[in-house]
Amino acid sequence: MDGVADLAGLAELDLPGVTPSRQRRSRETTAALLRAGARMLRDRALDDLSIEELCAEVGATVGSFYGRFESKDAYFNALLALVARDGRAMVVAMGVNADLRGRDLATRCDVLVGRIIGWMRRHQGVLRAALQRSGRDPSRWSGFKDLAAATAAQASPILLAAMGRSRRAAKARAVAFGFQTVFGTLVNAILNDPGPLSIDDRDMARRLGRCLFLQLEAEVAGRF
Repeated sequence: MDGVADLAGLAELDLPGVTPSRQRRSRETTAALLRAGARMLRDRALDDLSIEELCAEVGATVGSFYGRFESKDAYFNALLALVARDGRAMVVAMGVNADLRGRDLATRCDVLVGRIIGWMRRHQGVLRAALQRSGRDPSRWSGFKDLAAATAAQASPILLAAMGRSRRAAKARAVAFGFQTVFGTLVNAILNDPGPLSIDDRDMARRLGRCLFLQLEAEVAGRF
């Protein structure tokens, strides 16, 4: 399912660069434009996203697009804001880890990695566009770097709780590097899709969760 389809509800659209509207029909058109753009970015670059084609996709005029968004740049910034909002919700949900209490380290790794991959799958088109533009404008990706750091910080105590009390500093560093591995792999999959597994491959979550577990298990056993 398209992640922005879940995000761009009528109450979610008070965003910088988006002309506010209190009329339900107008806000529905704004939401439809955001959904369509997120969907179209899954298989094309932002530079190849035509405003005319986007508007035709939802039955809107180009004039109505610019009546809602100051520019194509502002439109993309609105997409980024919605994706970041969903990411922050994911981070908050990680802190409410009742489903992980009493679970072993391997299960915790699987669940946490699965949540991260789920978020990135939902928004991969927008995330890819942000990565592609980050070379020209690093601010496009800086918010997501902060989000990755917040995700690792939220998940760290969940994992450390299953790793024993000794050598906490070393174990915390192992967790931090483990998440660097997770995010690095997923960013590369979104941006370059080098294979053999794509981000949409079911085996990606299983293998990446196992990779994180094996790194942490080695730290617990003192093999580093």
